[in-house]
Amino acid sequence: MKLGQHFLEDAAIISRIADYADLTPEDRVLEIGPGPGNLTAALASRAGKVYAVEIDSDLAYQLAGRFSNVHVISGDALKVELPVCNKIVSNLPYQISSAITYRLLSRPFEMAVLMYQWEFARKMAAAAGSKDYGRLAMTVGFFCHVDILEKVSKMAFRPVPQVDSAVVRLLPREDRPPGDSSHLIRLAEGLFNNRRKKVKKGLAAIGASKVALAELDADLLDKRPEDLSPDEAASLLPAIPGNSR
Repeated sequence: MKLGQHFLEDAAIISRIADYADLTPEDRVLEIGPGPGNLTAALASRAGKVYAVEIDSDLAYQLAGRFSNVHVISGDALKVELPVCNKIVSNLPYQISSAITYRLLSRPFEMAVLMYQWEFARKMAAAAGSKDYGRLAMTVGFFCHVDILEKVSKMAFRPVPQVDSAVVRLLPREDRPPGDSSHLIRLAEGLFNNRRKKVKKGLAAIGASKVALAELDADLLDKRPEDLSPDEAASLLPAIPGNSR
């Protein structure tokens, strides 16, 4: 099968995913990686409009025209212009989980219900100070509330993947207006690339000046990256060249 695709075929799980999104005819939904349209059908029956972005041109062709309220976009979801929508519901292609999640964080939306590999979902939902906490949880946790809604057996997919999956709900934090997530992504990557160092040394390694460091909370600078909450990490952004909050 091309592109490492694993299609969700369990009808009960598909229905629950659509239910989690609490869809109404007023909703405009973005679906990334619709594949043969199993989830698309459930979304189309509940939402007013569905935009389905499919990189596989054959699958996109087969899906086009099947549903009157589904607009199929043939292309790479990491590169094409994504349509305006208020909800995002997808069984995401796992090979682009990080990249597409970071892209979505820079867009306004009311809710996202997304399928990820189980370990990826655990890392996304991890709390600061836990063994799974890293740049993913730091970045996503600043912009959204993250909830793992259910674990999904690998047997729900065809062909069967090697790992289980999870349905995750992202709700944008009301105190975090939508905006460019790239600054926080860069900060989190820099800190966790130097995770054995204290935050002060990690910031210096990614270009923070002594003057900028002197203006930050000394207690935060003495922590290690895995002990910084998302909000604490974001408070360090002014020290990074080219970044400000």
